[in-house]
Formats: sequence, structure tokens, C-alpha cells
Amino acid sequence: MSAEQHEYDVLIVEQHLDTFGHVNNATYLELFEAARWDLITARGYGLEQIRERKVGPTILDIHIQFKRELRNRQKIRIRTWLEEQRTKIGIWVQQMWNEDNVLCCEARFTVALFDLERRRLIAPTPEWRRVLGLEPASAVGDDTSPAAAPQD
Repeated sequence: MSAEQHEYDVLIVEQHLDTFGHVNNATYLELFEAARWDLITARGYGLEQIRERKVGPTILDIHIQFKRELRNRQKIRIRTWLEEQRTKIGIWVQQMWNEDNVLCCEARFTVALFDLERRRLIAPTPEWRRVLGLEPASAVGDDTSPAAAPQD
């Protein structure tokens, strides 16, 4: 399965750097997270919806590969897409590309939907399936039906 890619542009700035003059390893995770928030917000499931529904995404595992260094004032593009979705667990791929279209970093995130009240993973709701690209995007925000009941 390969869902539609989301693109997020970033300018690497001084606050992203470590003492070696390139992006700190922990900062890659922050940049990837910003791109994921941009994706889910653009697809109608931002922080406000998470607070209302009391259901949101959680990261279960991360595998990251640093391929080329990123340096100050480089423009990069982060591409994000759903690679696979099982019953409750999905794999999201994120890649950072520099201006020369060279892959600099790739990460795979194991992601699931988390019920904040019941404190457990649940199957994707119809709204979350739209975020994942598994349901038509035109329906985002148009759903007037009640939220699906959480499943084990």
C-alpha cells in the first residue's frame, strides 16, 4: 500500500545545528514530527480534533537512517506517506531531500491510533482512515456521523 505523499518544506537554521555544524540527530525527529502534524492538520485531524475526540496518533517504533548531512541554511523537503496499514498498526515513511534532490535521511515510524480515555490502541476510525489516505479526502470534515466506537 502506498498512500498519497505529503510534502513539507523547511529551511535549516542555526537552532537546528549541533557543535559539528550540521543538524543534530534529535532535531531530525522534531522536523519529522512537524511534517506529520502538518499532514494530519491539513487532512482535517489536527490538535483540536484530537482533543475533542480524545483519540490521536501515537508512535510505537522508529527506525532512522542518516544518509547525508544537513547543514545551515539548506532548504529541504520532507515527504511523508503511509506505506502499510494493518488492523491497528501502520507504517509511515518520511524522507528528507535536499535542494539537489539527494536523499539525506529516511525514517520509518510505526504508528497507531490511541484512545486517550481508555489508554489503549484502537482500530482506525473513519476520520483517521481519511488522514491515512484510505478513504476519499473530499470527505474530510464533511462527516456528520458520530465517531466510530473504539475497537480492540
